[in-house]
Amino acid sequence: MNQAVPSSTLDMLKTVSTATLTSLLYKRGFRNVFIQGARPLKPGQRLAGPAFTLRYIPSREDLDGIEVFRDPRHPQRVAVEEIPAGAVLVMDCRGDVSVASAGSILATRMQVRGAAGIVTDGGLRDASGIAKLDMPAWCAGASAPTNLIRHHALDINAPIGCGGVPVYPGDIMVGDDDGVVCIPAHLAEEIARDAVEMERFEDFVLEEVESGASIIGLYPATNPETRVRYEAWLARRAAD
Repeated sequence: MNQAVPSSTLDMLKTVSTATLTSLLYKRGFRNVFIQGARPLKPGQRLAGPAFTLRYIPSREDLDGIEVFRDPRHPQRVAVEEIPAGAVLVMDCRGDVSVASAGSILATRMQVRGAAGIVTDGGLRDASGIAKLDMPAWCAGASAPTNLIRHHALDINAPIGCGGVPVYPGDIMVGDDDGVVCIPAHLAEEIARDAVEMERFEDFVLEEVESGASIIGLYPATNPETRVRYEAWLARRAAD
């Protein structure tokens, strides 16, 4: 994986929205960071952890019979048994939701092993069972058929594409009700710091708008008076 990201940074990232994160990454030139098609299995889930990746290519009939699961070296099974605690299993399914990329037994095993979550641009089977776990999951939809019908598990912890986004091992995956963002690991700490400040300012802006203020000069804060009111707002909050 890439450089380790402190747990305090991951905790901060769990408190901010993916909308905020995409805006901050865009300001740094990163346009393609939001995993397309990956939706939360249940509302209220939060995720922040380093990516541990699994890549699927299209299956082939002579290589992907049901008997391959008897092989203890099968990459899907190995990924489930080797994912580090706190990591997120990110699966490249080429956006194919016609079959599952994993099911509730494998997800439960990952939860027991301490994985932080699952992100896939494919399907998940036993979706209601996975939704009952404490470990959060994002997918392109529920899908009952086994992965072998369409997928051949190949690379573990190598660069992949998930939902059209390049994901490198160790990149930080952050998820909420809107979806999942991939943050390059070397930017995670500064993005987390700036995100907390950005959302603090947006709380102020929302209060102003609810009180009848125009967004012109307020959002963005092009009017110097906006900064004066914001500093006073911060001081009042600190005094409470």
